Amino acid sequence: GRKVLIVYAHQEPKSFNGSLKRVAVEELSKQGCSVTVSDLYAMQFEPRATKNDIVGCLHNSEEFNYGMETLEAYKRGGLSSDLIEEQKKVQEADLMIFQFPLYWFSMPAIMKGWMDRVLVQGFAHEFPNCYDSGLLKNKLALFSFTTGGSKEMYAKGSINGDIRYLLWPMQHGIMHFCGVKVLAPHICFAPEYVSEEKRKDMLIAWAQRLKTLWKEEPINCSPEWYFK
Repeated sequence: GRKVLIVYAHQEPKSFNGSLKRVAVEELSKQGCSVTVSDLYAMQFEPRATKNDIVGCLHNSEEFNYGMETLEAYKRGGLSSDLIEEQKKVQEADLMIFQFPLYWFSMPAIMKGWMDRVLVQGFAHEFPNCYDSGLLKNKLALFSFTTGGSKEMYAKGSINGDIRYLLWPMQHGIMHFCGVKVLAPHICFAPEYVSEEKRKDMLIAWAQRLKTLWKEEPINCSPEWYFK
């Protein structure tokens, strides 16, 4: 069976994001997938990239360079245990689903911290091995998130601009940079401001999409997809 890692960032299990995560676990498990969830708030995941991420001596104790130190630590198996644990989950996953509420046009800090700390050089990318030759090139990713604003507010020419602009740093700058192929995002617009019935419909639509997810083609990872 295929392996799925859900990286989930919401403080409240009863939230709509919590429901989306539950639907994904249920639906993918039904398909025979093995599903692992990294519930970042429940794990009290440390988002800050610090010297604590390196076990043992620093490569250069005179001047701390996080990128260089984590690369050297990764090579010698000297990263902190929480990072090794998350990297193992990434390594095993065929698909990574990132489930979160949109904060300030981006992912919550705890999830950005997961990206900063887990996707280190040597593990996820190592120049010139990036983008199509990134080190995670046999994997798929999907960003599933909720917004506060309505769909109209995230249309081209509207007050917030096209929602695709916001996906450029997340999908292209992180995932595609590491070689990961990206499926179209799954966006639930303003669940807080719609009826209970509409929210149920959103959950049903997510479950339906998951049924045929493995047949989907990744998006064309080029600037045109985001800015045309």
